Amino acid sequence: MKISIITITYNSAKTVQRTLESVLSQTYPDIEHVIVDGASTDGTKEIIEAYAAKHKNVRWVSEKDNGIYDALNKGIGMASGDVIGFLHSDDKLYSPDSIGQIAAAFLTSETDVVYGDLQYCNGDRVIRRWKSNAFNPRALKYGWMPPHPTVYVRREVYQQVGPYDEWFRISADYDMMLRIFSAHYHTCYIPEVLVSMETGGASNRNTKARLSKTQEDYIALKKNHVGAGYLTVACKQLRKVRQFLRKS
Repeated sequence: MKISIITITYNSAKTVQRTLESVLSQTYPDIEHVIVDGASTDGTKEIIEAYAAKHKNVRWVSEKDNGIYDALNKGIGMASGDVIGFLHSDDKLYSPDSIGQIAAAFLTSETDVVYGDLQYCNGDRVIRRWKSNAFNPRALKYGWMPPHPTVYVRREVYQQVGPYDEWFRISADYDMMLRIFSAHYHTCYIPEVLVSMETGGASNRNTKARLSKTQEDYIALKKNHVGAGYLTVACKQLRKVRQFLRKS
């Protein structure tokens, strides 16, 4: 079973090397690494080019895009794996066995979607642990969402639910999670940290971004007929508090 890992980059020269190395360190043998670069100008393209020249099963492109979700959709179109997941250019797989654990979950059960836990770090210091828990359909209306970078799905799932909605500027990943997890696919939760992410991100840069995120989350819920609007958004935000308290 081939697993495609999609990495999108833009001017990521300071961080992308550790992302690439975490993929190379994986013990699972059948990995395709798809890299979509948005025409970087800081040396990222040259790092990717050198990486692709030395290692097999790397597919990459460097060209202008229309933002994060356009790049994700482009990556899905380029991927040839049976299973597809994402690893952003400032993140890394937590251990050399992370993809092996994901593959085992697909191979040992009739699973369509696999996900696990994620930790946020500032350098070597763990700031927050996002513990997912096993999926309960009722949890969606109470703001439950798995960490998007830990979610791996069979190719057919994306064929059925469609691409990321590029109308959203920040919340297309939440919209996608609502679409997938409300569609009654067979899911499997791995109660382990699968991805380590550096703090920051498009939805947390400043107050304006956080307000935009709140509004877009509300629209995503309404679009997918899930939950109780802003009450569900508030529940989603409250779930983060426990994540800061749980760091191990």
